[in-house]
Amino acid sequence: MNAGYYRLVHRNDAGEAVFESSELTASVWGPDLQHGSPPLALLTREIEELLTDSGQRIGRLSLDILGAIPVAPVKVRAWVQRPGRRIRLLEAEMRAGDDDRPVARLSAWALAIGDTAAVSTDRHPPLIEGPALPPPAWFAQNAGYAQSVQWRAQPESRDGAAVAWLRPQVPLSDDRPTTALQRLAMVVDSANGIGAALPVDQYVFMNTDTVVHLHRLPTGDEFGMRARASIGPDGIGATTAELFDHTGFIGTSAQTLLVQKR
Repeated sequence: MNAGYYRLVHRNDAGEAVFESSELTASVWGPDLQHGSPPLALLTREIEELLTDSGQRIGRLSLDILGAIPVAPVKVRAWVQRPGRRIRLLEAEMRAGDDDRPVARLSAWALAIGDTAAVSTDRHPPLIEGPALPPPAWFAQNAGYAQSVQWRAQPESRDGAAVAWLRPQVPLSDDRPTTALQRLAMVVDSANGIGAALPVDQYVFMNTDTVVHLHRLPTGDEFGMRARASIGPDGIGATTAELFDHTGFIGTSAQTLLVQKR
């Protein structure tokens, strides 16, 4: 599988990049809607490129999904919202549709890199891999995004959290190499599916956002997530997850859920 999520069409005079969206971006909630991870990864790439040679790296990503993201051409751009030598806030936006409406916005805190190797610490030990189990049937039987990711489910952890390793099997786009942070972004929105507390054939539980905190940058191309969902009594839920690569714990994610009975 070589096709990526996006194909660059051109960059316009306004500094926007225009991309075609492939069918591999399609969500499990509908073939005409994009899964949250491809837009997160594409906007992350735009921000990473603004940070080239800055001496800073991303410590937090916060994606807000502003509306249905269609499987259609999209425009993306990024800018520095708050400059600084030690701390910088960057933002990126995706627009789509005939009305050119904003459909997703990403903010990122970038912080100055320094040497703290002598005092570095993780609050969670590395994930110990167990036997690989098949992904949930509702995911495996879907087309679109579900066919672009390898999902290796793991035995449930002692505290009841669901655990899985995910690896993107396609590039982000056809015009640039994909970084490890972008590969993490290509799967991290799936924490909501990994930690699902409700049957997908009876309930919709769509996330409105994905917030990722990283105390170190990821490495490699496969990422583990230990995820849990909590469902409130009034149609709102939340999914939280610990994130891992094959060398250990790298950070956390959180998502707000809209929960509705089908």
